[in-house]
Amino acid sequence: MMAGGSFLLLLAIGVPIAFALLLLALIIIALGGNFVLLQSYPQQLFGGLENYGLLALPLFILLGEFMNSGGIGRRLMALALALLGPVKGGLAYVNLMANMLMASILGSTVAQITIMSRLAVPEMEKAGYPRDVSVAITAAGGMLAPIIPPSMMFIIFGVIAQIPIGDLFIAGIVPGLILFAAFIGVIAWLGRRHGFPRTEPMPFRARLHSAVDALPAALIPAVIIGTILGGIATPTEAAAIASLMAAAIGLGIYRELKLSDIWPAFARSAASSALVLFLIAAAQVFSWVITFENVPAQVAAALQAMTSSPIVFLLLLNLLLIFLGMVTDPIPAIILIVPVFLPVATQVYGIDVFQFGVIVCLNLTAGLLTPPVGTGLFTAALMGEVRAERLARLILPFFLAVLLVIVALILFPVLSLGLVEAMG
Repeated sequence: MMAGGSFLLLLAIGVPIAFALLLLALIIIALGGNFVLLQSYPQQLFGGLENYGLLALPLFILLGEFMNSGGIGRRLMALALALLGPVKGGLAYVNLMANMLMASILGSTVAQITIMSRLAVPEMEKAGYPRDVSVAITAAGGMLAPIIPPSMMFIIFGVIAQIPIGDLFIAGIVPGLILFAAFIGVIAWLGRRHGFPRTEPMPFRARLHSAVDALPAALIPAVIIGTILGGIATPTEAAAIASLMAAAIGLGIYRELKLSDIWPAFARSAASSALVLFLIAAAQVFSWVITFENVPAQVAAALQAMTSSPIVFLLLLNLLLIFLGMVTDPIPAIILIVPVFLPVATQVYGIDVFQFGVIVCLNLTAGLLTPPVGTGLFTAALMGEVRAERLARLILPFFLAVLLVIVALILFPVLSLGLVEAMG
């Protein structure tokens, strides 16, 4: 109790989460009187980064930088428009489809919302869509990023859980498609409510031109997913290949990426990666200390006294995750939750680690768009020039759709495990 109060106090006075975790580990050591752990403290801190899977993280961040500067996002938006016919609310569906294509490249909700707000919202507003609804659809589409592979959250979860990240990517494919279909349903409902305009017919020649122009951009997600599913490359190798492809396409084909953009892209990627990697290193120390202090076993005993049902356990956990998602970002939440609850889920309740990972990541993704902390919510509100309070209300139907998908994943584990087992 004292350790938990100390952690909340550290956060309340503005201590960064990574340093708060390191200090919390020291507090737990002091309270337990196990000062011998201090001898291994620095070793555990550096050991948290000795994982090959973590190399994928800076490479996917670099991929996003090259894609943003190389005109790839705009062409994926045009491709989505070319694939869709003249239907009511067509641009809303195009927005969501382009978000799914971007999700298969970026894997970051905030980066995706930033890019898509620039691409989709102005076009939807010019076509007669309400601006606030356009921003809400764009923000909701960002929730696809951490579920459809590649995913930054999956990489971090896989490293902490010490499971194959490629298999975790595969586990996210079907849930990601289900979430996409659920969002399609929400947009259809919004279209009837707000009277979305019909998309103008596109001449075949223009449709063909857009598809051909976007073909190099569309190859990037195809190569990422294809090489991983085919066993040709690990996620890290796929990220390296995709980054080289994005740079080559931006420089040589679209010619929107300049040589002068390369070094700043590396610098921004290095800065972003350093923040996340230090957080993971701090998490390793925290996980090591609480494991030594037998905290997971104590949590397991408390939960077993409440319920013996895996379904009830997951429902209770998701209530906790919803609360955590409202007050903290997903990566710190994963770091706090996984070391404590993963052993309980797998060893006590027999829940598969891949099912657990997909559910946790999907739940915490929704937290990006919930107040008071929701980074994605405030990013979308800032980029779209819409009040965050108004945006939070408009996103509510998408949030409810996410909750329904989570319940489906809890009740039907095959949705997240079927493809992994088939590929294995």
